[in-house]
Formats: sequence, structure tokens, C-alpha cells
Amino acid sequence: QVELVESGGGSVQAGGSLNLTCRTAGYSYNPYCMGWFHQAPGKEREGVALINSDDSTRYLDSVKGRFTISRDSTKQIVTLQMNSLRPEDTGMYYCAAEVHCYGLRTMDFGWWGQGTQVTVSS
Repeated sequence: QVELVESGGGSVQAGGSLNLTCRTAGYSYNPYCMGWFHQAPGKEREGVALINSDDSTRYLDSVKGRFTISRDSTKQIVTLQMNSLRPEDTGMYYCAAEVHCYGLRTMDFGWWGQGTQVTVSS
């Protein structure tokens, strides 16, 4: 059983920053692929960033240079540092996990957290 719990969401003005945290439990941490997904109101869930077991990363083009995914293996935590936030970044952010990294699609991840809300006002 894999448990993922997100936190750190909130409301900020455009240009602001937020740091999302995903706490993981229930498995040996290092081998897993971890991802962050964004679901804007009325839209499909979209992959934002992933980090592989070797700490290599991949990002959605629209967040490159603004968002940074990282992991602390000892604390079983994955974070998403979000800078220069835009109103279009508003929505629910979900943490996801899988054994291996296949891609940044929702179908590539089998375990999901409940999400944390991010609201960016203009």
C-alpha cells in the first residue's frame, strides 16, 4: 500500500511562490518515480513534473524555469517549488507515484494523493 499526502497549497498573487510537499509512506522510497499533476477547473489533469529514482527530472514546458521538483529520501518527501506563479496555475495539485518513470501522463502513475488547492489571483 502506498500513501501520498499533499500539503502546502494556498492563495497567492501572481508572481508569488508556493512550496508543495508530498509525504510518502508504505514502501521503500528510493526506487519510485514521483510526479506532480495539475488540474485546472473544468480541465483534465496534466503532468507538471516528475523525478526519477536517479533524481533526473522532467517538466511540462509551461513550467520550465519556474517550478522545481526535488526529493528528500531520508524524510520520504517530494516537493514542488513553484515560483513566478500565474493565474493559469490555479487548480488542484496532485502527487503521484509509480515503480518506474514511463512518462508524464496520468496513465503512467498508479498511486495518487488527494490533492492540494492552489489559487493564483491576478
